[in-house]
Amino acid sequence: MTPRELVYSRSKRSLTVVPEDGAPFTLPATLLRVESPSAEVQGHGPGQKRTVTGKENVGIERMEPVGNYAVRLIFDDGHDSGIYSWAYLAELSRQHAQA
Repeated sequence: MTPRELVYSRSKRSLTVVPEDGAPFTLPATLLRVESPSAEVQGHGPGQKRTVTGKENVGIERMEPVGNYAVRLIFDDGHDSGIYSWAYLAELSRQHAQA
């Protein structure tokens, strides 16, 4: 999955991913923050994932491309170390749809 466009809505605090092929999907900033792929959240190995709380009103300040495979999201709470691959965003969308 390669996105054609990423659109952040400040008012809704959500990121819409528009794939080259497939239906667009939207992810809340809160979900993106608490499921950050960073070592700070995920840890360095199995069983080390940290539960992040108190991020209900978090927003995305900016997005930075990382090559052709990912985006770095910079949140307004200062978190900036998560690199979200296109595959990870698609997986979060699948998980979020099942919840």
